[in-house]
Amino acid sequence: MIHIVFNEFDKNVLQQAIELDETLIGEIVCIKDDYAVGPLHNIYLGDGIEARSDWWSDVLSGGDFESKINDTEISDYNTVANLVGTMRRDPEELIWIWAAQNKHDVCGYYWLLNYMKEFQSRVFILYLNNLPFINEKGNIFYPNWIFEIPAKEFLKAKKLAREITPSEFEVDPDEWTKLCEENKGVRLLEGGKKLIQQEYDFYDAELKKFITSDWQKASKIIHQFISKAKNVTGDAYLLWRIKVMVAQNMLDVQGKIANMKDFELKIK
Repeated sequence: MIHIVFNEFDKNVLQQAIELDETLIGEIVCIKDDYAVGPLHNIYLGDGIEARSDWWSDVLSGGDFESKINDTEISDYNTVANLVGTMRRDPEELIWIWAAQNKHDVCGYYWLLNYMKEFQSRVFILYLNNLPFINEKGNIFYPNWIFEIPAKEFLKAKKLAREITPSEFEVDPDEWTKLCEENKGVRLLEGGKKLIQQEYDFYDAELKKFITSDWQKASKIIHQFISKAKNVTGDAYLLWRIKVMVAQNMLDVQGKIANMKDFELKIK
C-alpha cells in the first residue's frame, strides 16, 4: 500500500496512525507543490513545467524561501515517475490518496489524477469532505486539513477509503483541463471538488487591510492575514505579493526588501 498526501505535516500524523494500526502499513509519499496558485498551462508538457518552475523561482527569490528554488527534492514530477514505476512493477500494489476539504489538497488530487489513469481499480480516495471527527479534547470538529485529525481517529478515517470510479477518471481530468486552459493564478474551493479561479492579485485587497498607517514588519502583516483572513494562502506567495505591491509603488517601505522580518510597511 502507498499513501499519498499533500502536506509534510500529514506524513507525520499518518505515520503515527500506522503505528496504531498495522493494516495501514505502507510507504507515505508527499506531493509538495501548491497547485492552488501559479500557472497551469501545459502543466504536463516541458514548456508548461518550465514556465511553472520559472514562476516559482521568481516568487521564492530574494527572501526567506530562496533556498527552495534549486531544491530537487521537491520535484513532484520525479516523485510521480517513481510512483508510476512502482505501480507498474507490482500489479498487486494499491494507492490510497488522502485529501481534506481545502483547495491545496483538491488541486493536488486533480494534478495527480493524470498519472493514475492506467491504474484504475487500484487507486482509492479518502476524501474527508465535511466529515466529523473527535479532537484531543473529545469535541466534535470538522477538519480542514489531514494533519488536524488525531492519529487514533485515522482508524475511523480508513473506513472511508473507496475506489476512484471510472466516471471520476473521465470527469475530473476534464474539469482540471478547463482550469489549466483558463490559466489564472489563484484557485479557490467552492465546495466538494468544485474549484474556481481568480487572478494573481486576488489576495492583495484583503492583505492590504492588515497594512496600517503605522510601520509594521512584513512578517507581522503576513501572520495576521493567515490567522484572520477567510481565504488564505502560503506565506511565500503573500511575501511575493507584498513585493509586487511595493514595486508598483502602492506601499511605503523601509529596510531591505528580502526576508519578511527585514523590512517594514505602511499605507501611503
